[in-house]
Amino acid sequence: MPDSLTRESTTTSVLLLATTPACRLHSGDGTLLDRLGDQLATLPVREIQVMSAAGGLAADLRGVAKIARTATGAVAVLPGDLVIHTEALAVLLEHPARGTAALISHDATAGPLRPPVRVEGGRVVAAGSSFHLVPEANATFRGVLQASEADLASLADIAEELAELAEAGKLGPVTPVEAVDLLLVGLVRSGVTVRAMGIGQLHADRVTGQNAADAAVARLAEVDEARVRLDASVKEDDGFFATFFVSSWTRHLIKPCVRLKLTPNTVTGISAGLALLAAVWFSAGTPAGRLAGAGLLYLSFALDCLDGQLARYTRTFSPLGAWADGMSDRLKEYAVYVGLAFGSAAADVWYLAVAAMVLQVVRHAIDYTYAGAVADAARVGAMWGRPARSLLESQDVRRAPGGMLRLAQRLERDTIARYLKKMIVLPIGERMALIAVTAALWDARVTFLALLGWGGVAALYQLAGRIARSAR
Repeated sequence: MPDSLTRESTTTSVLLLATTPACRLHSGDGTLLDRLGDQLATLPVREIQVMSAAGGLAADLRGVAKIARTATGAVAVLPGDLVIHTEALAVLLEHPARGTAALISHDATAGPLRPPVRVEGGRVVAAGSSFHLVPEANATFRGVLQASEADLASLADIAEELAELAEAGKLGPVTPVEAVDLLLVGLVRSGVTVRAMGIGQLHADRVTGQNAADAAVARLAEVDEARVRLDASVKEDDGFFATFFVSSWTRHLIKPCVRLKLTPNTVTGISAGLALLAAVWFSAGTPAGRLAGAGLLYLSFALDCLDGQLARYTRTFSPLGAWADGMSDRLKEYAVYVGLAFGSAAADVWYLAVAAMVLQVVRHAIDYTYAGAVADAARVGAMWGRPARSLLESQDVRRAPGGMLRLAQRLERDTIARYLKKMIVLPIGERMALIAVTAALWDARVTFLALLGWGGVAALYQLAGRIARSAR
């Protein structure tokens, strides 16, 4: 896992569309376009290309297509009339995956320069423009679109198709300022997976006049970008125990870890060491040993949360780091099972330990095989995935989910219901808490019975959810 990102390690280039009059509006000692250029110069991008006005929307789209066909790495497209926090740009441009993604705000109040989108499962599944409508929109697009190297050919094809449609007047009321919006519509409707990158409390607004530009720049000063970056390092969708009993204090360890030059992998290793010590104490089989093991297990889980927070803060996460973290979680948990069983005097506790381990393996198989099937469907695309939707249809025919899935999404908007849903599936935080509490207060037999009871309910809940999602 790399400790930092450098210009040499990135393959992202940026295309600035300086094709609207607003990009020449004053900002400080220069223009909005100059301001964006200065911001991009502080980020790890390989090159910045500026496309000047050359003949309207169709010409702009063909220019994007030309650059996409010759690019050798990910390309980010953004309008020159954008007023945005540097940290908001970094959310997308510094992400090591350099995948296809769009910058969005979960503020669903759409407007002429903030088209509606619908986000499901962290992906943009419907995108709008002045011609393309989005049923049940729940977010807005904020002007920054990145296409991965693998999707550049699709981006070029879509840009050329849109150029032909715009030139023929088949896209109704679309205006020259909507080039990026239309590209997002095209990618989404063609079946390309577009990750939704939320800006949270940060600002990203396109402007049309000097007063709007001045107001947008003034709004930027109202937000502490450093604090927002620290807050964003903590997972928003984590479980109840992790959110309120761990992340509430581990977030304060992120900056000290950075100063000490600790990498996420180092923290993962320390977490694994503490879990092994917990297993040793559990194996003693004494009340004091179980209490010490419970405390060490809690600290191990805290560091398990911290490694992810540190990776998100420093933006140094990688497939290798994610794999190492996942493997470490499994090994730590099973080592604790062995320690508890070894220290128990009950005759049947080893059977319970094996049963709990098998149940957990089955639950992980449900999760990983489903995730793998979804990834395979995305790669196969039109042969397995949903058919592409025409750019000539103003109404997006893909509706929001109904039935159980719609109810589940509504529950997500209620804080209490959302945490109850997460607790039902017995995520790792709740499992570690359950093990620590039952082992400290009772014994290993109670721990394994609790894991089997709650884990069995969680497995049925997960299975029902996967079936419901697959039936869409």
